[in-house]
Amino acid sequence: MSTLRQTGLLLVLSLCSTFGLAQFDTRAPSGLENRALGNPSPLPLAQAFPFYVSETGPNQLRVTWTPAAGHYLYRHAFHFSLQSEAAGELQELRVTLPAGLAKTDQFFGAIEAYYNSVSVDLLLPPATATGTVLLIQYQGCADWGFCYPPQRESFAVHP
Repeated sequence: MSTLRQTGLLLVLSLCSTFGLAQFDTRAPSGLENRALGNPSPLPLAQAFPFYVSETGPNQLRVTWTPAAGHYLYRHAFHFSLQSEAAGELQELRVTLPAGLAKTDQFFGAIEAYYNSVSVDLLLPPATATGTVLLIQYQGCADWGFCYPPQRESFAVHP
């Protein structure tokens, strides 16, 4: 192999190697790396505040949330209502929420927060018709300062 060819091949290999390192060195950190570097990034909502709805008896439902570590739910942001498919109007459901942890929040001031699993029992009216939808509203934040927007989820009720 000629010296010119060898030099060209070494130059190409050197450029490829340098380019590869440059890409590696300048890449943006992922969410996990951001947290490790002290630059947190928000979890997807389904990971931050997973919840499920279960039937506990005739016309009785339980909604349970399990916030991710370092995340909390606002007690004052929970609202539950029924929307009839036929009438279309909202019927507020009265619920008794468990006490939360007293906290001073950077967004709302003095609040009660749920850091651990929290369940809410709902008693549906006896005349709840098929096609009724349970509307669930909630909101939460991460301790490091990211506040998720208010959420509104719906759940088809099958009395």
